[in-house]
Amino acid sequence: MIRIIALLILVIPGFLAGVGIKLMRDMLFGILQPPFPALWMQFIAGLLLFIGGLGFVAGFIFRRDRKQNKVQPKFQDKK
Repeated sequence: MIRIIALLILVIPGFLAGVGIKLMRDMLFGILQPPFPALWMQFIAGLLLFIGGLGFVAGFIFRRDRKQNKVQPKFQDKK
């Protein structure tokens, strides 16, 4: 059950990062999505979604690996 919850926690930000990539790609091809009045706003929103989603997933994996002592010594907790 815990693994399913962890998977759901990772899927939602991963999906948001995918939406961010799609918004940035659409801006490069000149396709304006409905909630955005300008292409540059669409690109900024896509970039923020991508960075936020990727950062959350990376932080989640890094924290998990740090708890299991699977990181380099410079990243381990100083206790």
